[in-house]
Amino acid sequence: MARVAVFVDGFNLYHALDGNPTFHKYKWLDLAKLARCFVPHTDKITQVFYFTAYATWSPGKVEKHKTYVRALELKGVKPIFGAFRRKDKLCKQCGKTYQTYEEKQTDVNIAIKLFQTAVANLYDTAIVVSGDSDLIPALDAIKSTFPDKQIVVVIPIGRKAEELKQVAHAHMKLKVKHLESCQLEDKIQVDNLVLARPPSWR
Repeated sequence: MARVAVFVDGFNLYHALDGNPTFHKYKWLDLAKLARCFVPHTDKITQVFYFTAYATWSPGKVEKHKTYVRALELKGVKPIFGAFRRKDKLCKQCGKTYQTYEEKQTDVNIAIKLFQTAVANLYDTAIVVSGDSDLIPALDAIKSTFPDKQIVVVIPIGRKAEELKQVAHAHMKLKVKHLESCQLEDKIQVDNLVLARPPSWR
Protein backbone atom coordinates (compact mmCIF):
# COMPACT_ATOMS: atom_id res chain seq x y z
CA MET A 1 0.00 0.00 0.00
CA ALA A 2 1.55 3.28 -1.15
CA ARG A 3 1.03 6.44 0.91
CA VAL A 4 -0.13 9.45 -1.09
CA ALA A 5 -0.16 13.14 -0.14
CA VAL A 6 -2.09 15.58 -2.33
CA PHE A 7 -1.12 19.21 -2.84
CA VAL A 8 -3.79 21.40 -4.45
CA ASP A 9 -2.75 24.75 -5.94
CA GLY A 10 -6.00 26.52 -5.11
CA PHE A 11 -5.53 29.54 -7.35
CA ASN A 12 -4.42 27.62 -10.38
CA LEU A 13 -7.43 25.34 -10.01
CA TYR A 14 -9.82 28.22 -9.25
CA HIS A 15 -8.78 30.24 -12.29
CA ALA A 16 -9.14 27.18 -14.51
CA LEU A 17 -12.78 27.01 -13.39
CA ASP A 18 -13.40 30.74 -13.23
CA GLY A 19 -12.09 31.30 -16.74
CA ASN A 20 -14.94 29.29 -18.26
CA PRO A 21 -18.52 30.28 -17.23
CA THR A 22 -19.75 26.72 -17.81
CA PHE A 23 -17.41 25.56 -15.03
CA HIS A 24 -18.55 28.06 -12.37
CA LYS A 25 -21.05 25.54 -11.04
CA TYR A 26 -18.14 23.23 -10.15
CA LYS A 27 -16.37 25.63 -7.75
CA TRP A 28 -18.03 23.94 -4.73
CA LEU A 29 -15.52 21.14 -5.22
CA ASP A 30 -14.87 18.40 -2.68
CA LEU A 31 -11.07 18.19 -2.84
CA ALA A 32 -10.89 15.12 -0.60
CA LYS A 33 -13.21 13.24 -2.94
CA LEU A 34 -11.41 14.63 -5.99
CA ALA A 35 -8.09 13.34 -4.67
CA ARG A 36 -9.53 9.84 -4.51
CA CYS A 37 -10.19 9.99 -8.28
CA PHE A 38 -6.45 9.94 -8.93
CA VAL A 39 -5.35 7.47 -6.26
CA PRO A 40 -5.73 3.69 -6.59
CA HIS A 41 -8.06 2.22 -3.97
CA THR A 42 -5.20 0.04 -2.76
CA ASP A 43 -3.24 3.17 -1.76
CA LYS A 44 -3.75 5.39 1.28
CA ILE A 45 -4.20 9.17 1.15
CA THR A 46 -2.28 10.57 4.13
CA GLN A 47 -3.28 14.23 3.67
CA VAL A 48 -4.86 16.66 1.23
CA PHE A 49 -3.40 20.18 1.39
CA TYR A 50 -5.21 23.19 -0.10
CA PHE A 51 -3.03 26.24 -0.83
CA THR A 52 -4.92 29.51 -1.09
CA ALA A 53 -5.31 33.10 0.17
CA TYR A 54 -8.20 35.40 0.98
CA ALA A 55 -8.99 38.37 -1.29
CA THR A 56 -9.21 40.70 1.71
CA TRP A 57 -10.19 43.76 -0.35
CA SER A 58 -13.47 42.06 -1.33
CA PRO A 59 -15.61 41.12 1.72
CA GLY A 60 -18.10 39.21 -0.45
CA LYS A 61 -15.41 37.00 -1.93
CA VAL A 62 -13.83 36.44 1.48
CA GLU A 63 -17.16 35.32 2.95
CA LYS A 64 -17.69 32.76 0.16
CA HIS A 65 -14.10 31.60 0.40
CA LYS A 66 -14.24 31.14 4.18
CA THR A 67 -17.42 29.11 3.83
CA TYR A 68 -15.70 26.91 1.27
CA VAL A 69 -12.56 26.48 3.40
CA ARG A 70 -14.67 25.47 6.40
CA ALA A 71 -16.52 22.91 4.29
CA LEU A 72 -13.20 21.47 3.08
CA GLU A 73 -11.85 21.27 6.62
CA LEU A 74 -14.87 19.17 7.58
CA LYS A 75 -13.80 16.75 4.85
CA GLY A 76 -10.30 16.51 6.32
CA VAL A 77 -8.57 18.93 3.93
CA LYS A 78 -5.86 21.12 5.49
CA PRO A 79 -5.73 24.72 4.19
CA ILE A 80 -2.40 26.54 3.98
CA PHE A 81 -2.67 30.28 3.43
CA GLY A 82 -0.60 32.70 1.44
CA ALA A 83 -1.46 36.37 0.92
CA PHE A 84 -2.23 39.00 -1.68
CA ARG A 85 -0.10 42.10 -2.10
CA ARG A 86 -0.95 45.35 -3.81
CA LYS A 87 0.98 45.99 -6.98
CA ASP A 88 1.23 49.03 -9.25
CA LYS A 89 0.69 48.35 -12.94
CA LEU A 90 0.98 50.58 -15.97
CA CYS A 91 -1.94 50.74 -18.36
CA LYS A 92 -0.53 50.20 -21.86
CA GLN A 93 -3.42 52.08 -23.46
CA CYS A 94 -3.63 55.25 -21.37
CA GLY A 95 -0.21 55.29 -19.71
CA LYS A 96 -1.64 55.71 -16.20
CA THR A 97 -0.63 53.64 -13.20
CA TYR A 98 -3.28 51.66 -11.37
CA GLN A 99 -3.32 49.32 -8.39
CA THR A 100 -4.08 45.64 -8.57
CA TYR A 101 -3.49 42.63 -6.33
CA GLU A 102 -1.08 39.77 -6.87
CA GLU A 103 -1.16 36.48 -5.01
CA LYS A 104 2.10 35.62 -3.27
CA GLN A 105 3.58 32.70 -1.36
CA THR A 106 1.59 29.81 -2.86
CA ASP A 107 4.52 28.39 -4.87
CA VAL A 108 6.82 28.71 -1.87
CA ASN A 109 4.25 27.19 0.47
CA ILE A 110 3.77 24.20 -1.83
CA ALA A 111 7.54 23.70 -2.10
CA ILE A 112 8.00 23.91 1.67
CA LYS A 113 5.18 21.49 2.41
CA LEU A 114 6.43 19.04 -0.23
CA PHE A 115 9.81 19.01 1.52
CA GLN A 116 8.47 18.96 5.08
CA THR A 117 6.26 15.97 4.41
CA ALA A 118 8.99 14.20 2.42
CA VAL A 119 11.51 14.67 5.25
CA ALA A 120 8.89 13.35 7.69
CA ASN A 121 8.37 10.43 5.28
CA LEU A 122 4.60 10.98 5.13
CA TYR A 123 4.23 9.94 1.49
CA ASP A 124 5.60 7.64 -1.14
CA THR A 125 3.80 9.57 -3.91
CA ALA A 126 3.01 13.28 -4.04
CA ILE A 127 0.14 14.37 -6.28
CA VAL A 128 0.33 18.04 -7.23
CA VAL A 129 -2.85 19.54 -8.68
CA SER A 130 -1.58 22.50 -10.70
CA GLY A 131 -0.58 23.65 -14.14
CA ASP A 132 1.84 26.31 -12.88
CA SER A 133 5.33 25.98 -14.38
CA ASP A 134 6.74 27.99 -11.44
CA LEU A 135 6.59 24.74 -9.48
CA ILE A 136 9.16 23.05 -11.75
CA PRO A 137 12.21 23.88 -9.56
CA ALA A 138 10.45 22.50 -6.48
CA LEU A 139 9.50 19.27 -8.23
CA ASP A 140 13.02 18.88 -9.62
CA ALA A 141 14.44 19.36 -6.13
CA ILE A 142 12.11 16.76 -4.61
CA LYS A 143 13.05 14.24 -7.30
CA SER A 144 16.80 14.72 -6.79
CA THR A 145 16.64 14.81 -2.97
CA PHE A 146 14.17 11.95 -2.55
CA PRO A 147 14.71 9.63 -5.56
CA ASP A 148 12.49 6.92 -4.08
CA LYS A 149 9.43 9.19 -4.02
CA GLN A 150 7.15 9.69 -7.01
CA ILE A 151 5.75 13.00 -8.24
CA VAL A 152 2.45 12.95 -10.14
CA VAL A 153 0.93 16.10 -11.62
CA VAL A 154 -2.81 16.54 -12.18
CA ILE A 155 -3.39 19.31 -14.72
CA PRO A 156 -6.52 21.44 -14.11
CA ILE A 157 -9.14 21.49 -16.82
CA GLY A 158 -8.32 23.80 -19.72
CA ARG A 159 -4.60 23.88 -18.95
CA LYS A 160 -1.79 22.23 -20.95
CA ALA A 161 1.32 22.64 -18.74
CA GLU A 162 3.65 20.75 -21.08
CA GLU A 163 6.81 21.74 -19.18
CA LEU A 164 5.34 20.64 -15.86
CA LYS A 165 4.36 17.27 -17.34
CA GLN A 166 7.96 16.63 -18.40
CA VAL A 167 9.26 17.11 -14.86
CA ALA A 168 6.80 14.74 -13.15
CA HIS A 169 7.11 10.97 -13.09
CA ALA A 170 3.52 10.81 -14.37
CA HIS A 171 0.69 13.17 -15.20
CA MET A 172 -3.10 13.04 -15.40
CA LYS A 173 -5.80 15.41 -16.57
CA LEU A 174 -8.67 16.83 -14.55
CA LYS A 175 -11.86 16.26 -16.54
CA VAL A 176 -15.48 17.37 -16.41
CA LYS A 177 -16.52 13.94 -15.11
CA HIS A 178 -14.28 14.49 -12.07
CA LEU A 179 -15.81 17.90 -11.40
CA GLU A 180 -19.35 16.56 -11.74
CA SER A 181 -18.84 13.62 -9.41
CA CYS A 182 -16.89 15.47 -6.70
CA GLN A 183 -19.19 18.26 -5.58
CA LEU A 184 -19.84 19.00 -1.92
CA GLU A 185 -23.39 18.76 -0.61
CA ASP A 186 -25.36 21.94 -1.36
CA LYS A 187 -25.87 22.37 2.39
CA ILE A 188 -23.61 21.01 5.11
CA GLN A 189 -24.96 21.05 8.66
CA VAL A 190 -22.43 21.58 11.46
CA ASP A 191 -24.18 21.79 14.84
CA ASN A 192 -26.20 25.01 14.47
CA LEU A 193 -24.17 26.20 11.48
CA VAL A 194 -25.16 25.60 7.87
CA LEU A 195 -22.49 25.84 5.18
CA ALA A 196 -24.24 26.42 1.86
CA ARG A 197 -23.04 26.49 -1.72
CA PRO A 198 -22.88 30.18 -2.81
CA PRO A 199 -25.68 31.07 -5.29
CA SER A 200 -23.12 32.16 -7.89
CA TRP A 201 -21.58 28.68 -7.75
CA ARG A 202 -24.68 26.94 -9.10
